[in-house]
Amino acid sequence: MATFDFTPMFRSTIGFEQIPNILAHALERGADGYPPYNIEKIGDDEFRIVMAVAGLSQDDIEIIQAENRVTVRGATKSDPEKTYLYRGLAARQFTREFDLADYVEVTGAHLQNGLLVISLKRELPEVMKPRTIPISVGADSGAPARLEKIAA
Repeated sequence: MATFDFTPMFRSTIGFEQIPNILAHALERGADGYPPYNIEKIGDDEFRIVMAVAGLSQDDIEIIQAENRVTVRGATKSDPEKTYLYRGLAARQFTREFDLADYVEVTGAHLQNGLLVISLKRELPEVMKPRTIPISVGADSGAPARLEKIAA
């Protein structure tokens, strides 16, 4: 696997230091493809990660959100009483990480029919949402009176 040096990006950007870290982290991740997953866009600010985790129960799976990342870990507990003649269902442990944009939060997760569904939602703070600024006209606004006081 090729190694990329993102140092030049750190020197020439201000306020974007997160982007090289995300790119570097994406390249470090294993690309084994297990477990398979889909990322779906449900609405303008709602998303869903669907992972195929056949054979795992909710006790075998752990979901952790820290900063701008969701980590899903899974491991089956071995059953010494079972003897397999053939084992086609994957029973290995896994860790799958997903980088999230700012203000995206996990709102819930459920497991049904071998699919783990993780619901996500982007919640912008009120100060980040667009707002209309009213424009006042004439002497009613109070601006000319303030300017006269400053000039005096």
